[in-house]
Amino acid sequence: MGKLGNSGIDVFPLALGGNTFGWTSDEATSRDVLDAYVAAGGNFIDTADSYTAWIPGNSGGESETVLGSWLADRGNRAEIVLGTKVSAHPEFKGLAPATVAAAADASLTRLKTDYIDVYYAHFDDPETPLADTVAAFDALVKAGKVRTVGISNYSADRIREWVGIARREGFDAPVALQPNYNLVARAAYERDLAPVAAAEGLAVVPYFALASGFLTGKYRTKDDLEAGAIRGRLATRYFSDEGLAVVDELDKIASARGVEIATVALAWLRGRPDVAAPIASARTPEQLPALIASATLDLDAEERATLDEVSARIPE
Repeated sequence: MGKLGNSGIDVFPLALGGNTFGWTSDEATSRDVLDAYVAAGGNFIDTADSYTAWIPGNSGGESETVLGSWLADRGNRAEIVLGTKVSAHPEFKGLAPATVAAAADASLTRLKTDYIDVYYAHFDDPETPLADTVAAFDALVKAGKVRTVGISNYSADRIREWVGIARREGFDAPVALQPNYNLVARAAYERDLAPVAAAEGLAVVPYFALASGFLTGKYRTKDDLEAGAIRGRLATRYFSDEGLAVVDELDKIASARGVEIATVALAWLRGRPDVAAPIASARTPEQLPALIASATLDLDAEERATLDEVSARIPE
């Protein structure tokens, strides 16, 4: 276990993404994935109130509903570090104070809990004064509905502004940052956001840690992408000679270590400065072992240098 920034909260170094719940994983399968993750020692689960509103017939909150039912049945809420997000649910768009308060209550109802461990501002809301949003999050902390605050998809300047407001007003400052960061998407995060995370002591919890499946090695040809349905379409953005070169090096290291390609990719990310736990999703329990193995795989200096070098060739 590691610490989530300066919060004192212990988290398993691989966060389980809940974006598949109510989407590519039905409720029964989602429960199996959650059970297997916890049985392997995991305790850090990530979701959002908007998951999975993009699916025809869904309205948002499906992932939280699955999680809430599972938490209630298992009676293990105290052992789970639960993160969810606000700003993108169809009924709760943006980060106006009233919206944040109502969305938090709706999430708590779906999750069948009276507190959220990490509550993230999912996307910036330029239409709402940031001071109002920061105050709204602090009010949730003071009410005991939220333990800690996180930020996702914010620019470096807006993160600094949020932290500055919190310090000036005596509000709870954010402890976690969720950026898009992985072996084939490095430049923007490392140039702009990593210095802020380091300066402010933010625990980094990267999403798209496996680049929509590209870093599992399952997409080696354009035919693979076309056969990959939604995930394949998302992985197309990483498909290039430079991206495939990264997968080739991952494959060599994985073969030498006797592990899966995904395990190596996540281990590299876990070892980056300030990264507390990469987020990865499993559609089925069978996909979990490769993810869990990354929590204990330590790459050596030569392996890291090789991956650093080949991934640095990817244009931004």
